[in-house]
Amino acid sequence: MPYTVSSKGQVVIAKEIREKLGVKPGWVAVQRLVGDHVEIYFLPPPHRRSLKGLLADRIQTRVSVEDWPAARERAWRAASGDETR
Repeated sequence: MPYTVSSKGQVVIAKEIREKLGVKPGWVAVQRLVGDHVEIYFLPPPHRRSLKGLLADRIQTRVSVEDWPAARERAWRAASGDETR
């Protein structure tokens, strides 16, 4: 569907396009002139919500604060393939 450019030079991004791309209010629209047309890229703003608990369902082992240094060392050794120590 065609849209008319407003007196301020604004144009509507169709709802179907915004929904398909997941564009929400506050996103940044980067415009680039390519030949005889414009390309628009949408960038989400930095998130402002807590990531606490995001990976909770993927945790396989719980480590207490006191055991953390030893657990970290074991993980580094396992990842490097040097489990002889």
